[in-house]
Amino acid sequence: MTDQISAAARPLPKPPRRYGAVNWVGLWTLYKREVGRFLKVWMQTLFAPVITTLLFMTVFKLAFGDRGQLTGDFAGLDYNNFLAPGLVVMSMLQNAFQNTSSSLTIAKVQGSQVDFLMPPLSPLELTLGFILGAMTRGIMVGVIGALAIHLTGLADLNIVNLWPIIWFSLMATAFLAALGAVGGIWAEKFDHLAAITNFVIVPLTFLSGTFYDIKVLVSPFQEAAHFDPIFYLIDGFRSGFIGVSNSDPMIGMAASAAFTFLACLWVWWLFKIGYKLKA
Repeated sequence: MTDQISAAARPLPKPPRRYGAVNWVGLWTLYKREVGRFLKVWMQTLFAPVITTLLFMTVFKLAFGDRGQLTGDFAGLDYNNFLAPGLVVMSMLQNAFQNTSSSLTIAKVQGSQVDFLMPPLSPLELTLGFILGAMTRGIMVGVIGALAIHLTGLADLNIVNLWPIIWFSLMATAFLAALGAVGGIWAEKFDHLAAITNFVIVPLTFLSGTFYDIKVLVSPFQEAAHFDPIFYLIDGFRSGFIGVSNSDPMIGMAASAAFTFLACLWVWWLFKIGYKLKA
């Protein structure tokens, strides 16, 4: 009788926690982890890229002053106003890439990838958590950089069309965040990651019309520039500030969406098969 009473008084074990279609708690935790990781070293991850952007603007402004005038689609436009949006989105691209690539590479080098592989997170949730965290960093760098350029008088960043700025900001940071995740998963050491940055990301960024109108290129380099996905991201983002672009905005919108979707799908597939993450 006593055993029966004590058994009845004993608290029942908690039922196993069940998740719906999405583990929102786990996804939010991973996102906070990624954001908190770069905010802890904000001088390096937020302040330093803005300083680099301002230095680029200062050097070009000192070199050209107010004499830089463009031709073609951008005829009569001040070069500084043309350059500034390109530098802003370039910093967004680079920082989104660095956030996911460094996070995953460090986890693999330190052997701490178990921290996000053991929790009940699906491949889709892992993909979203890492990419959204990198997008946050990229957009923060872009907003701070744009404000710094405008407030210091290095260029006039007056918004002409808001929707291209929003759309291409999201696509640019998501696309490079996905490529960074692919690079971080593939890389086995930091030398591999540096090779991707130096021989893939930087050339694609610098040769995509950041500093010049691509129509100054001779054939076939001018046509080849349209196969660079970063060209559409920079060209579309810039059009939101100056109202002019090299490409049709709708084509740029569709191309950026397609490239971003394929890159994110690639990341999801790598997480799903556990490529270089699971023993």
